[in-house]
Amino acid sequence: MKILVSNDDGYLATGIITLAAALEKVAEVVVVAPDRNRSAASNSLTLNVPLRVTQTGPNRYAVDGTPSDCVHLAVTGFLDYEPDLVVSGINHGANLGDDVIYSGTVAAAMEGRFLGLPTLAVSLVGINLVHFETAAMVAAELVRKIDRAPFESNVVLNLNVPDVPIEQLKGVKATRLGFRHKSEPILRDTDPYGRPIYWVGPAGPGQDAGEGTDFSAVEQGFASVTPLRVDLTRKEIIDELSGWLGRK
Repeated sequence: MKILVSNDDGYLATGIITLAAALEKVAEVVVVAPDRNRSAASNSLTLNVPLRVTQTGPNRYAVDGTPSDCVHLAVTGFLDYEPDLVVSGINHGANLGDDVIYSGTVAAAMEGRFLGLPTLAVSLVGINLVHFETAAMVAAELVRKIDRAPFESNVVLNLNVPDVPIEQLKGVKATRLGFRHKSEPILRDTDPYGRPIYWVGPAGPGQDAGEGTDFSAVEQGFASVTPLRVDLTRKEIIDELSGWLGRK
């Protein structure tokens, strides 16, 4: 099995180094990742300037682009083979609920899905993160399951693992996405010259975070696996929309 590994925290991040090491025990791994932190890059592709790739070690490459750039580049010609699976992570922080809309980690997995490959996004949930090995071990086990019984290539599996020692992890649950309250207000500050600057506020707490959601599973001490799809169409109101458009 050949696995392409990427992330949004950059090729030097603890998460991707730990993940690649764990996956190399079960597969052939190549890392193609951003050359710096690209968190919250979402699905952006670089189209107006060329991309540059630096080899940083055997089967290790850093790209001066986004997470989606890295996967797109690797799968559409940079590698001389097509990988069997794309695994993105380990993200330094949660990708729960509507985090997936902004996440570069999930975007890298989505890009693999756009290109016809099964994909897995992996995140470690916590503040002062310690237990990357736990997330790596759960991810490696999911990869073994995918190898034995592959999912359809149009499914992205979004894995969130609480930051606990592996012996304290209560198990793995299949979940749906919850969603958060709206983001906290912007943070106002000034630069050294007295000019105003603004920081985007923190993500809001879970709003739809009840039983069955990814929020709930992680809060209870379980790893959460949510199957994601790309089709955002709200099909149940197409007829209603058609009638609304036809009104005078």
